[in-house]
Amino acid sequence: MRIHRILLDKLETWKDMPFRKPVLLQGARQTGKTWVMDEFGRTCFDYAAKFDFDANLELRKVFERTKDVERLLKELALFVKVPLIPGRTLLIFDEVQECEAALNSLKYFHEHAPQFHIIAAGSLLGVAVKKKRMTVPVGKVMTLRMYPVTFQEFLRASDPETWEYVEGIVKLENLPEIILSRLLLEYKRYLVCGGMPEAVNHLLENRGIREVDKVLQDILALYELDFAKYAEPVQIPRIHALWHSLPSQLARENRKFIYKVVKTGARAREYEDGLLWLEEAGMIQRVFNTSKPGIPLSAYKDISAFKVYAADCGLLRVLAKVSPEIILGEHSNYTEFRGAIAENAVLQSLLPQCEDIPYYWSSGNKAEVDFLLQLRTDIIPVEVKSEHRVSGKSLSVYNKKFAPRYRIRFSSNNLQLNDGLLSCPLPLADWVVKWLDN
Repeated sequence: MRIHRILLDKLETWKDMPFRKPVLLQGARQTGKTWVMDEFGRTCFDYAAKFDFDANLELRKVFERTKDVERLLKELALFVKVPLIPGRTLLIFDEVQECEAALNSLKYFHEHAPQFHIIAAGSLLGVAVKKKRMTVPVGKVMTLRMYPVTFQEFLRASDPETWEYVEGIVKLENLPEIILSRLLLEYKRYLVCGGMPEAVNHLLENRGIREVDKVLQDILALYELDFAKYAEPVQIPRIHALWHSLPSQLARENRKFIYKVVKTGARAREYEDGLLWLEEAGMIQRVFNTSKPGIPLSAYKDISAFKVYAADCGLLRVLAKVSPEIILGEHSNYTEFRGAIAENAVLQSLLPQCEDIPYYWSSGNKAEVDFLLQLRTDIIPVEVKSEHRVSGKSLSVYNKKFAPRYRIRFSSNNLQLNDGLLSCPLPLADWVVKWLDN
């Protein structure tokens, strides 16, 4: 089943920019980077010329021999069966992390052949750049991030009518019960499969939950192999321990990352490099505490206090060994981790919408707001509730202290905007920034 990826819309906009730069596409493994490049070339260009630097050693040698763009184009033409025509051919550099010279060539293409459309991507690009001490042509490329399939993209494929209804919302008021019920049902299915494209396709094609879980287990196994292949030997057991501690970290009531949960006696200096590795691989996202909701939030970042979330809620579910039946049903002993999955999924929705990574706010042991968003001149507090019950004082404490223009509370309840508080159903997290930014 074809899933329309929102990144394709961004790439179409880039295609028509008069002063565009080559695109460097980043993101975790198995999120669909290669597919989106191929699809973009197929649908928006007459030709797509794909160069795979992992599969072709001779291709790497071409870039190592020269920096002259004209010569590069002549030699590249020998590796493909399509013509290289400015404006009509998309040049795709896949697995570019295998050739530093090709990565650096993006600078020369920008300066000397801007008429060509070039998009580059690579597996574990951030990890490879650090490990090989590669240089990235900063300022000469446009960096885009590939995220897992969002619920919005999932809904568009699974229930087009409901997606169209949500797309047409102009007034933030109660949804018809049938729409809310459909959204909550599809959202539960999304929490089961997560946003890895192959898992999404398996679910939407009704191949069965066991097949969905097998896909996710295979991806987790691939990630484990990446530890051994790309990490320094001393870091491998630490990265492994950090990754497998994630469910335990998120099962804690306040979710704050604690090193001793990883290993008794563990210290920050031993595991910081491992956390950075997982971040650069796109497997986790750290959300830091901020002492004050001021602009910019980054100025008040507390680097010693943070939470760690998985890049994908489906992978987190399988990593935590939570069966699909528990997600789809009602289980009284699943309360705390249900909240963790909900927070992870909301963060997954917010990241593609926000220019900056969200933070969180706490006031000693008195109150804690799950996320803070910086939206233009507003700092917006966000509270996540996994069910209908929305009791809790943290958002009220924050409101009394800072009086923000908007507050967001996600839950299973209906949509409503009242006195600056946006009560939003969890499935609609993908739309909130657009609504509040209008």
